[in-house]
This record gives sequence, C-alpha cells and structure tokens, in this order.
Amino acid sequence: MGNLADESGTDVEIYRRAHTPGSVHIVSRSDAPEELLALLDRAGLERHTEATSGPVYVWHETPEGLSQRAQNRLATRAALPLLIADYKVNIDPDVYDVTAWARAMAEHRTRQAGARTGLATVVPPQGPHGSPPRSR
Repeated sequence: MGNLADESGTDVEIYRRAHTPGSVHIVSRSDAPEELLALLDRAGLERHTEATSGPVYVWHETPEGLSQRAQNRLATRAALPLLIADYKVNIDPDVYDVTAWARAMAEHRTRQAGARTGLATVVPPQGPHGSPPRSR
C-alpha cells in the first residue's frame, strides 16, 4: 500500500493528520527525487524517515512549537517552490493560508523582476549623428 501522494497521483500532499493535530503533514510520493525533498527541507519543514521491511517512507512535518496559523503559513509557502519546479501539489483547504500565498507570490515576482533588470540594461538605439534624440 502506498502513501497518500502515491494513491492520489500527486508529487506532494499537504494536510493536517487527524491523529497528529500538532503539525501539518507533508507526504511526497514514494519515488520522490532528492530535489523535491530538498525543496521541502529548504522551506523549513522537518524531514522524517521510517524504514520498514519494504520501502523507506519519507515525509515532512512542520516544526514543533508553532501555532496552527504559523504551521499553515509555513506549509502554504512551501508549496510555491514545488509548483515552480513543476511538481503536482495538493494542499488541503484547511491548511491553505491565502495571505501567506499572496506574500509568497509577491516575493517571487519581486525576485523575478530584480533578476530580469539585473541581467541586462536596455539602451534605446541611437539615431545617426545630428538627428534629435529618440523619446521613450
């Protein structure tokens, strides 16, 4: 039997487990590449593993000590880099934080705009000598 991501056909499932209400549970598919797991690590989520007689199960959780709201914000923000990397992510509506998502998107757009303007400076073409300067 696979995990929820395997069963759902997604790369990552983000939800609050009923029997562990103290954290948000983030499960990735059984054959998740290290790149996907590293994105979750970098997001501030804690990686856990369990070895059984079969496959090794890997999942992430929000750190202990966070309020439920802070857990939801952290889990919601973690979804953006996954989606940008083209992974299929499902986040439970009870975990999703619209404000955290809006802030993560705004920060991403600001970084993208900064990267674009830092790569090249646009210089308007110059006309022949003696011609008036071009207006922008």
